[in-house]
Amino acid sequence: MRIVTDYLDHSATVFPDKAAVVDQNRTVTFRQLKAEALHIASYIAGHFSRCHAPICFYLDKSAYCISVIMGIAYSGNFYTPIDTKMPAARIEKILETLENPLMITDKKHLPQVQKFMGDSDVLCLEDALDEPYNEQVIMDIKDRMIDTDVLYVLFTSGSTGNPKGVIIGHRSVIDYIEWVTETFHFNENTVLGNQAPFYFDNSILDIYTMLKTGATMYIIPQIYFAFPIKLLEYMETNLINTIFWVPSALCLVANLKALPKRHVNSLRNILFAGEVMPNKQLNQWRREYPNALYGNLYGPTEITDVCAAYIVNREFRDDEVLPMGKACHNTEIFLLDENDHLVSAPDISGELCVRGTCLAYGYYNNPEKTKSAFVQNPLNHAYPETIYRTGDLVKYNELGELVYICRKDYQIKHMGHRIELGEIETAASSLPGLNQNCCVYDDNRHKIVMYYTGTIDEKELAAGLKSMVPDYMVPGKFISLKVMPLNLNGKMDRVLLKKELEN
Repeated sequence: MRIVTDYLDHSATVFPDKAAVVDQNRTVTFRQLKAEALHIASYIAGHFSRCHAPICFYLDKSAYCISVIMGIAYSGNFYTPIDTKMPAARIEKILETLENPLMITDKKHLPQVQKFMGDSDVLCLEDALDEPYNEQVIMDIKDRMIDTDVLYVLFTSGSTGNPKGVIIGHRSVIDYIEWVTETFHFNENTVLGNQAPFYFDNSILDIYTMLKTGATMYIIPQIYFAFPIKLLEYMETNLINTIFWVPSALCLVANLKALPKRHVNSLRNILFAGEVMPNKQLNQWRREYPNALYGNLYGPTEITDVCAAYIVNREFRDDEVLPMGKACHNTEIFLLDENDHLVSAPDISGELCVRGTCLAYGYYNNPEKTKSAFVQNPLNHAYPETIYRTGDLVKYNELGELVYICRKDYQIKHMGHRIELGEIETAASSLPGLNQNCCVYDDNRHKIVMYYTGTIDEKELAAGLKSMVPDYMVPGKFISLKVMPLNLNGKMDRVLLKKELEN
């Protein structure tokens, strides 16, 4: 396969009448998905003369989003999803970065889009689907495309809150999907339960696994994640056998005691990525589904979703750290210390660096950020070779597995000690009665602050931590929350919690 539209061409030929995408309102077969994508592509080509250009779409999450994604790909351009729930300020920053791209929306959202798009081009989805497509135009575009063409630009805010547009090409996605489908034996019998928003890179596994293998992807209604028993009932009814969720979603189901109340007999693959998965909640899933495959996948948006994986193959105590595993096929991972020397000894931390086809091209219209993260490999002085510096502190355990420590941003100097906030969070996560926790550092008051949810009280939490970490690592302040704030991707919103300290 050269470009991702080859995946859909193949599946639409081999599985034309099989369900590709199912949402609340309709089931779309592979034949229908390709037809809708070609209508959209032809409409774009007829109204938008540029190629290799950004095209945004502003739609509610549905099967139509996949048709639009593939239509943009067939048109020779690249896509950026804009979620209808995104704050206006974030949308404005994205559009400014992309320099007023073409926008696709539907009639429902057309008035909203026209407010922030101004005089820029806006195409209506219904009009595109109604217009006959010109197959020859699409074939001519496809003949000119190459595997290094850009497929998407997804915006990640990172620790700053300012969106950065990560540029990923067709070749990188194909490299990733070939690995993931082979590693986890995905095929036409795979039934995916999609949780990740389409503007979040975790969705890449769901979308392109479906396109490559002929699997079926169910877009799980977001409301079900607030009602875990209904969520599990939905999965059971639709025979979902594979999920790839953020740990916060898995923890929510475990924390609300839903697992013993409704068993999903079809569930076989439970994968997760995006943040640290606490073993306490993972062990609850493992007790309920002892025969399932559990995969801890790691990777920032800048390396096409995943660059390392650990298939859980042994038991872990609640207070242990789950390994990240080892590098994916065709990807190299190595650790560098503060002097850019290679770290290979166990239990010595270093910044995780990555090289391979998985690497993004950089950040859209942001050369300074690109230069700081995508750099010449300091271990190679003979020829140009780009690596990505993740900003994550990692170490090897005695088995040679990678173990996540924390972001470099979360490593602090406190009371004369260098502290990884992630180590405190891991210790706390094992305590009975604690559901979630997040540590931030109050720079003005020089104090570690822990936000937490659960039934445990502050004295029990402090006492429990004192038995597991040195006194200087015990937070100076504990703040109990009814609900842990989540960002748009469903992960704990550390940026928001940090800002709370400034108020």
